[in-house]
Amino acid sequence: MNSSSESSKARKRRREAEIEDDGDGNGNDNSEIDSLEDCLTFSDTLVALRMMRVQFPNIDKVSIQPFILQSQLYSTLKDRTEVDRELECLKREKVVRVFKLNTGQDDHAIMFLDDYLKQIDHVISRFEERMQLGTGIFQWFKTHVLDCKLEPSIGHQELCTLLSRGGKVKDEDISLLINAGLLNRQLIDPNVYWFAIPSIGSVLKGISQGRKELISLLKRTKYKEMMMTSLQKKRLRFSSLDMRFHIRDLIGSGYLRTVQSPTGLLVQLSKD
Repeated sequence: MNSSSESSKARKRRREAEIEDDGDGNGNDNSEIDSLEDCLTFSDTLVALRMMRVQFPNIDKVSIQPFILQSQLYSTLKDRTEVDRELECLKREKVVRVFKLNTGQDDHAIMFLDDYLKQIDHVISRFEERMQLGTGIFQWFKTHVLDCKLEPSIGHQELCTLLSRGGKVKDEDISLLINAGLLNRQLIDPNVYWFAIPSIGSVLKGISQGRKELISLLKRTKYKEMMMTSLQKKRLRFSSLDMRFHIRDLIGSGYLRTVQSPTGLLVQLSKD
């Protein structure tokens, strides 16, 4: 094994140790983790989630806590079955929550539970200021629903039963949770709701547009490929998310692949 390979592995171990020691970053200081080529893979699911949480891009005019796409997680760890198993454990231990997104059939977002509760608190303060409404239903939702229901969806009857542990539930209470962005009705069954991340709408639009723009960019190159170092420096016009976010997403979902070349890591288009 050559010295450069050993050096790269040593840097990776240091980065993972630093993230395990400090998982409270908000993506504000990326000075030590700018190179996606140096931190494309990780040793386990929780380390990967913590690192990508720190790397979540700052988005102007959108108040949203960091989240990670499940496809991004697949791009950083080789064994998807192990990723799914570890993710399920983290859900059961109430470390993270998983949300179904409307950007694609298999799109899911992962958010640390503490971050999700902060997001809900932001919603509560916003509704208090705007509508002078009591926040009882939100507190019931946090205490009685989120703590008991760990799956991405919930039926109407079960939702009402859990909420009723806090008090009498009215139809307008459910409407308030939907309007606040905490629940989305399923299209195929309006009696079932997806749990949702409030204020994520514009970011979801950026995910879809960024995917198309990045794929289009690579399609326009001669061999439908580009060096990772060059690609990561490109700026997207139609997404507020950074290039690193989209590269990881598209590698994990199979649209891109990486190949080691003599001059560095090459990113290739794998699907037309």
